[in-house]
Amino acid sequence: MAEAVAMQGITKRFPGVIANDKVGITVDRGEIRAIVGENGAGKTTLMKILYGLETADSGVIRIKGREVTIPSARAAIALGIGMVHQHFKLVPSFTVAQNVVLGIEPHRGPLFDQDLAKKDVADLSARYGLTVDPDKRIMNASVGEQQRVEILRALYRKADVLILDEPTSVLTDSEAEDLFAILQRLADDGLTILFISHKLREVLAISHNTTVMRAGRVVGTVTTSETSDHELSEMIIGRETFETSLRDRKTGKIGAPILELEGLSVCDARGIMAAKSVKLTVRSGEVVGIAGVEGNGQLELAEAITGLRPTVECRILLQGQEIQNLSIREIREAGVAHIPSDRNAMGVALDAKVWENLCSTQYYARPFSGLMALSMGEILSTASTAITEFDVRTPTLHCATRNLSGGNIQKLVVARELGGNRALLVVASQPTHGIDIAGTEAIRCMLLDYASRGAGVLLISADLDEILALSDRVLVMYEGQLTDVGEMDESTRQKVGRVMTGAEL
Repeated sequence: MAEAVAMQGITKRFPGVIANDKVGITVDRGEIRAIVGENGAGKTTLMKILYGLETADSGVIRIKGREVTIPSARAAIALGIGMVHQHFKLVPSFTVAQNVVLGIEPHRGPLFDQDLAKKDVADLSARYGLTVDPDKRIMNASVGEQQRVEILRALYRKADVLILDEPTSVLTDSEAEDLFAILQRLADDGLTILFISHKLREVLAISHNTTVMRAGRVVGTVTTSETSDHELSEMIIGRETFETSLRDRKTGKIGAPILELEGLSVCDARGIMAAKSVKLTVRSGEVVGIAGVEGNGQLELAEAITGLRPTVECRILLQGQEIQNLSIREIREAGVAHIPSDRNAMGVALDAKVWENLCSTQYYARPFSGLMALSMGEILSTASTAITEFDVRTPTLHCATRNLSGGNIQKLVVARELGGNRALLVVASQPTHGIDIAGTEAIRCMLLDYASRGAGVLLISADLDEILALSDRVLVMYEGQLTDVGEMDESTRQKVGRVMTGAEL
């Protein structure tokens, strides 16, 4: 096979961290290459260097055998490299066609030729099976459709090397299967695909070869069909992973109600009803999982419970006491912890220091606050313990939070919310999103441990494997309403899939 991409001796340093340490990787034309590793292993940094978003301190990059420099994303695009980011870069008010051609629009004389743009997008969509309506506005498109738009945008710019960062992190099972079929068609057509993922089941399903990174270095590249998830896990974290069932960790019994929702209705940011007369109970010692395609009211439900979004009408009871009219601070003090789905927008202040984010929800109370001043010794000691316990990789407590990798920012949020065993109720939205294998294992075990101690856990996740592994009961949210899929058994995954798509309600 012809060499498509080669990166040799790539080194990149950030303050206090070597993100890439003499990394070497070679990928052939038409190959689907998975890149896996723990948070902070250097995967995303390496791909950002290839796409021109970061500049390596040293090393060589070759594209199709020719040595190149890539100082910017514009230069990468000119070399035929496209990237689909974990957080999509689309304009919500624009149509699909407008987003795809943005920046290189076709013109008829001095005017934007909208008809030609729609035709070009429709032709490209048909060629690769990327089904999407060119006239649909992005704000009305599903997550899966938005991802197809991102891929179309790269293909419209003549990309023959496509980078995807956590491409299935917010997709349903059926959407992920559709994506895999698209990636295989692209590879068959000669495109080179590099994708970062923490989901080993999907890595094994779609990639030809898998490169494993640890602590900024490549520890090995294996033929995917000749390995297993267990072997990859050991390569990734450098030790054996737990083989026991997660749910075997639960030792407590399910008891009295912790959370009761009666007729909860809440609007989204556009004023449209997102959750409609929701009735829900979470009991002591119970993990209740809510599955569903993003955008069906899960975000609004979590924010209503935690006081972040006003409700239209309802009763929200925490151990029998109404909390729907309390402030966010009062709800927290009553015993509600919240892991938000968007860590950057809602979980942390990116420009604040690590220690500031770790104490941001408790700084006003003892032992963090004394007379007229913060108790810095107590704050730094508690923060140091938290980053050790939750394995938050940071060079110092005083560095800006935005300098941490996405997975380590997520660990920081979880450390703040779950540290100290304070919560009666944990509302966890996408708690392991973007987290490596070891971190995911630790967070899931901690949620189960909370339940074992008598807390209630409301788990909202797009990862169906996570929902099935942790939950005592599974509900599906579809168009703002909850459906209970019944007792957990071998058919639960299929039932959830049907309800998530509206095929069975």
